[in-house]
Amino acid sequence: MRKNLIIIILGIILVLPSCSKEKRSNKAGIKMQDFIVDISFYARSFDSDFIIVPQNGVELLFKDLDTEGPIDDRVNAAISGIGNEGLFYEGAYNPDFYRIDALVTFRAAKPVLSSEYVDNDANVNQAYSENISRLFVPFVRTANNYDYLYIPDTIIDENANNVKNLGQVKNYLYIISSGGFTSKDEYLNAIRQTNYDAVIIDLFYDDTELTAAEVNSLKVKANGATRVVLSYISIGSAENYRYYFKDNWKKGKPNWLKKKYEGYEDEYWVKFWKDDWRDIIFGNDESYMKKILNAEFDGAYLDNVEAYYFLYYND
Repeated sequence: MRKNLIIIILGIILVLPSCSKEKRSNKAGIKMQDFIVDISFYARSFDSDFIIVPQNGVELLFKDLDTEGPIDDRVNAAISGIGNEGLFYEGAYNPDFYRIDALVTFRAAKPVLSSEYVDNDANVNQAYSENISRLFVPFVRTANNYDYLYIPDTIIDENANNVKNLGQVKNYLYIISSGGFTSKDEYLNAIRQTNYDAVIIDLFYDDTELTAAEVNSLKVKANGATRVVLSYISIGSAENYRYYFKDNWKKGKPNWLKKKYEGYEDEYWVKFWKDDWRDIIFGNDESYMKKILNAEFDGAYLDNVEAYYFLYYND
């Protein structure tokens, strides 16, 4: 009896930390839903057609973060679609059917953009096929392009029509690192010479913000049709090379710099619900989102929304 009691107690001790992490993660997930809604409301107070696309965090699309339940109405109204990385390929073929099935459900409501990474060029066509068959819009990068450095040679499902919103996008370019180019002019000209329906780029070239004139020059495809241009922004992690990052900041200082982002030495997961971080992202003339709006992007691509999970797991 005593032995059985000890086993039960040990089991409870082992389970409690996991339950606690899950509870905190779920609470943080609700706060991330609020954060996305608030960002959208702010941006659309300036531009009612502003496109909002969170990346990853599929649970955020659903009420109470339950992917088997209904789509969350507030989040659905706030976003234009969702992006996801590595649904089928993260180097090798490794489909994540939990996310895939949830996104198939969501696809009835809004577009899904998918970014795949294949380490073998022979798998490029299969990566496109897996996504297109589920009505996702894919971007596939190969071994030399893990960090979104280059423009692929071929556009799958090229489209000669004008594109004004995310629902009209049949293909897109995701290029948020400028290291593959020798100058800003070379970088911008390379994008101008493509026929992608949508382009996701960084607000900055090196440390210089793109101007409204430069962003607007990208809104016309080489074939003369219009396209949408979205700015990348991380809302769940702080990047130490950004204009807002102070020299004396480090993990825990300020206290909302929660933990290092494993695999990305320049980033920290943040307690994104803290006022200081929210003020960096939106709500004032010095905020990141206001800079994106001033540059006249058509929308914003909100990365690292899955911070609600990584803040409390993988410790």
